[in-house]
This record gives sequence, C-alpha cells and structure tokens, in this order.
Amino acid sequence: MPQQPGSGSANESSPLNRFNRGMHPDHPLPRSLNYLQRAGLAAAYPVWGIWYFLRHREFWPLFSGRLVPLSLISFIVYFLLFAFAFLPQYAFLAIFHGWGAWVNAVVLVLGEGLVIIQCLFEGFFVDECRVDVYDATLIKLGWAELVAPHRVLHPDAPNAVKMLGKPTSPAVYTPWSVIQIVELVIFLPLNLVPWFGTPAFIIITGTRLGKLSHYRWFQLRGFTKAERKKESRRLLWDDVWFGTVAMLAELVPILALFFLMTTTVGAALWTARMEEERRRPTLVESEEHDAPPPYSDHVQAV
Repeated sequence: MPQQPGSGSANESSPLNRFNRGMHPDHPLPRSLNYLQRAGLAAAYPVWGIWYFLRHREFWPLFSGRLVPLSLISFIVYFLLFAFAFLPQYAFLAIFHGWGAWVNAVVLVLGEGLVIIQCLFEGFFVDECRVDVYDATLIKLGWAELVAPHRVLHPDAPNAVKMLGKPTSPAVYTPWSVIQIVELVIFLPLNLVPWFGTPAFIIITGTRLGKLSHYRWFQLRGFTKAERKKESRRLLWDDVWFGTVAMLAELVPILALFFLMTTTVGAALWTARMEEERRRPTLVESEEHDAPPPYSDHVQAV
C-alpha cells in the first residue's frame, strides 16, 4: 500500500532516504559546497530512477507493453543513420577534429536519431505512459493526495500502478513542442566544434530536459504561469545536472525508451522530496502548536 505523505520510499532507513538525509545536512554549507551538493543530488535522481524502476515490478508492464515496437523503431532508425550518415559526417569532422572526430560524429548521429525517435515515439503514446509512471511513483511514495484531484484512483487496488484510473484533467508529462525539436536541430552543429562542442550540446539540450521534468508537477500543483517561472528560476542550476544525466541516458541506442521511463521515475522521486520540503515548515509549526505545555512542578494557589 502507498506510504503516508512525506514518508519517503519504503521506510526511513531505505537507501533513498539515507541518501536524501546525507545530501541535506542540518548545518548550513558554504555557498560553493551548497552548489556542488545540489548538482550531485540532481544528477543522482535519474540514476536512482533506474534502481527504483527495476526494484518495483508493478512498473514493468507499463514499459513492456511498448517495448517491442519502440525498440524495433529505435534499432531501425539508428541502423540507417550509422549505415548511411556516420561515415560522411566522420570524414567531414576529421578535417577539423583529427583523431577525435569519431566521438563528435557518434554524438552527432545519436542526436539526430534522438530527434527522429522523439517524433516517432509520440505516435505510440509514450507521453501517456510517462504520466502513468510518474503518477504511480508519487502514489507509491505516499503522495496520492497530489494525484487524486487530477485522475480517478482505485484505493482498493493491490499496487500503485493498478490504482490509476482515467485522468480528469489534461495529463501531460512533456508537452509536445516544435521549439524543443527545433532546438535539438539548431544545437546539433555544436558537435562540429572541437573538444567543447559535444559537452556543450549535451548540457544545453539536457537543461531543457531538466526543465521539462517539472511540467507534470506544475500541472498537479495547479501553478500559475508566474509560479511556474519562479520555480523554474529556482531550480535552474539543479535542472542542468538532472537533465544532463537524463540526456546522456536517452542518447543510448535502443535503450532510449527504458531510460525515458526510469528518468520519469527519477523526476517523481525528486518531486516527492521537494513536496516533503514544502510541507516541513508546516509540519513543524503544527507539532509546536499541538504540543502540550512544558512540565512544571509549581502548584498554583487556588
């Protein structure tokens, strides 16, 4: 059964909770160390998403139902690109990069494949599947109250995935945007720049993925446009690192669909932590308000 809000994953001693506590010490850190800490935590969530997805079998049917057709699509796209586009691009890049041209050529072809696959995957309702993965993860982590206003839930179901009913409001994990595809195309030529071009391409396009990972959270929270901008500015540094790791994973041929699912789980784990942090001051104030008065052995005269 789902945990109570703020209870974390399985229990307080779980590896995920120990990791979160370790990344958020009680004493304040110097500014530079705080930035390093935030970067490390954000970059770790896509990896934790893989661990969490593999550890909980109820998520697997969401992935396996689309595994064969989408893996076949990925294989065909990358096979054609590496068969017909890799060598010409490698030969061109070798003029400027020398022996290191193959790295840039590989990333360039993978980026081209990512653009094509993202367009094709939309036709197989991948975004709908990611919404289910995200919502089910939040429910399993104890945040059903966040999901309940936006979709029908079946509380008697045996697990979080089977609790999911039809959405009662627009349910989008990543909004389909021509701008996003155009950005990928525009920044692909960065791979032509020696040494720094490929890392720059991954970080820039990854930052976009990091920003989009909060879209479903903003929906569930009902944030206004101004509130979304405020949260996006607050999380920009974290988004760079979450998105960079997610981008590296999604560039892996054939396994792109699997990493789309696990990155979605990682985004939900991150959301659960941020929700817990949002509630913490309220919980502390409530506990202080409800606490009994301090003990005193002084007896007042009647």
